[in-house]
Amino acid sequence: MPTLQLRGIKKLLCLGAHSDDIEIGCGATVLRLIRENPGLEVHWCVFTAKGPRTREAKNSAAEFLQPVRVKKIRVTQFRESYFPADWAAIKDAFEEIRRGINPDLVFTHYRDDRHQDHRVISDLTWNTFRNHLVLEYEIPKYDGDLGTPNVYLPASRADGERKIGALRRHFPSQADKHWFTDDTFWALLRLRGVECASPDGFAEAFYGRKILL
Repeated sequence: MPTLQLRGIKKLLCLGAHSDDIEIGCGATVLRLIRENPGLEVHWCVFTAKGPRTREAKNSAAEFLQPVRVKKIRVTQFRESYFPADWAAIKDAFEEIRRGINPDLVFTHYRDDRHQDHRVISDLTWNTFRNHLVLEYEIPKYDGDLGTPNVYLPASRADGERKIGALRRHFPSQADKHWFTDDTFWALLRLRGVECASPDGFAEAFYGRKILL
């Protein structure tokens, strides 16, 4: 049974359907975990990033993981928006990931996210890592599918600035999206910070479906 204990984590697995999902959903928390867990091993897996999005994904991951000595950045080329049709191939990719790491903590998409690619990654996470500590992150978007999270990780303003600055620098292909703005990302950090009375006023929130205290 997974146990919620964020200090002492030795192996971290971050899963994202698209090239910026991990950064948006848990970027500030990843920065904190790296700082608080010296020697942390991180596997960072993006399932679709084609054309310039491949370079964006790799450059952003490299910045976030710069202090990490043992790391693996994996970017694959599944068809965006077609993940349900590519289920078997994506499941094979999950099995390959599982052979490379036995993580203490897994970050993945929220199971009730309305984007079909996100839901596939969440479902296969639980299919593959069912006995691990899994936290599901949230992505703000047009669908209006934010829920009521039950796990909060307070974030410092400095980590929020690093997260949002990296999103701005590394993902120019998304700059014309109406929701891809600094104030969107700050708003969610601030709202979740209010909900957990974060000391700095900011937080990232997650869904923890099975946690042993």
